[in-house]
Amino acid sequence: MAPASESAPFPELPREPEVLIETPRGSWVKWRADGRVDFISPFPSPYNYGCIPGYQSDDGDPLDVVVLGPRLSRGARLRVPVVGVVDFIDAGRGDPKVICSVRPMGERERLGVERFFRFYAGFKRVLHRVRGQVPDTRFRGWLAGPFGEPQDG
Repeated sequence: MAPASESAPFPELPREPEVLIETPRGSWVKWRADGRVDFISPFPSPYNYGCIPGYQSDDGDPLDVVVLGPRLSRGARLRVPVVGVVDFIDAGRGDPKVICSVRPMGERERLGVERFFRFYAGFKRVLHRVRGQVPDTRFRGWLAGPFGEPQDG
């Protein structure tokens, strides 16, 4: 993936992609797109977490998405506008997170997303060590471009 300053992170991604919710807000279980349990979290998910079918990250998994707002049902499919893209490395591979919301993201929400992914990176580093995987997992900020820069509300 190109550095943030060089190009848009996903020029082919529609402004309102169809997303699949795998882990509803408030869930303790992190599900995968194929229906398997990825892990049991030490804290409930503060966001609806899922993927954008048909798009892949560098790690070979479907492109991750976070949908802000009220809890959605596991398995729900909906179209929701992109408001930003978080640059994330998971086990040494590019694993960006597309942030979607039906309304513009405010500064408070943006900071909440950043805090969450910093904490999530630390948790995933520990999980990778336990699983014997590469622990290089980190939040690197927001990607630049038409969908990368968070929109203020």
